[in-house]
Amino acid sequence: MKITNSSWFQPPTLLLTGIPGLEDVQIWFSIPLCVMYLIALLGNCTILFIIKTTSILHEPQYIFLSMLAATDMGLSVSTLPTVLNVFLLNHREIEFHSCLTQMFFIHTFSSMESAILLAMAFDRFVAIRNPLHYTVVLTPSRIIRMGLAAVVRGVLLMVPLPILLKRLPFCKGVILSHCYCYHPDIMKLACGPVKVNIIYGLSLVLCSFGVDSVFIVISYILILKTVLGIASGDGQLKALNTCVSHIFTVFIFYVPLIVLALIHRFGTFTSPLLHVTMANLFLFLTPVLNPLVYSLKTKQIRSAVCKVFKDRRNLLK
Repeated sequence: MKITNSSWFQPPTLLLTGIPGLEDVQIWFSIPLCVMYLIALLGNCTILFIIKTTSILHEPQYIFLSMLAATDMGLSVSTLPTVLNVFLLNHREIEFHSCLTQMFFIHTFSSMESAILLAMAFDRFVAIRNPLHYTVVLTPSRIIRMGLAAVVRGVLLMVPLPILLKRLPFCKGVILSHCYCYHPDIMKLACGPVKVNIIYGLSLVLCSFGVDSVFIVISYILILKTVLGIASGDGQLKALNTCVSHIFTVFIFYVPLIVLALIHRFGTFTSPLLHVTMANLFLFLTPVLNPLVYSLKTKQIRSAVCKVFKDRRNLLK
């Protein structure tokens, strides 16, 4: 690698990492990865198609679900090229600026997903706390504004990340810990002053994921308070049942995200295999499981999916 300036340089390429110690057999891991990408893309496309073409699903709850599906697709597409290149083709190189671009989209879609999960928690709160005014509070224009706010916040918060990294010199190697580009991972390769990057990264986490998670918890505290005020046990169970899918989605999104962040912050002596496992869980868990959970748990979506497949089968006869 040619260094044009002894005090400042950027590597032309970085090296992604598959599974440390299993490079010779990691091509076999590409098969389940391809299956998971297929499930994620087809599942979320199906959710979007079903909601768009089924009039009874044109309600706030399902509009937010379509936003979540679109965000999951964006996250999957952002990581698809490098993950399959590493595992399927054993092609580990990625151009420096392409890495920064991928990093921007991964973090942006993650921030958007967090904001949408918060919006979905608010949706459940309104539906349970004041069902008679549900459609009055969550009007189409307000839902659109909430979706746009999630996009704008994600973009504005993440734009400084590649800019702050580009100002740094890199001299601690070119090997990343994952099969995609992740901000803390890239920052570890820099040998310049990274205090600004660390402070901004921490502020970003607190202002987006931190704030969102706090308000989600507050929403569910208020939901639980409302549910406990319902006289009948059946009514309580019915109200809580409408939240199960969202609670599961929040869990599978935030737990790998938190663990991955802690590993990068404090996990100097943790196993590289743990890094890889949590990195891939962060990538695949929500895009793969969200369509399955909502399809299996939500009767309206399940019925609509069955109807579409039945109509298609009748057309082919």
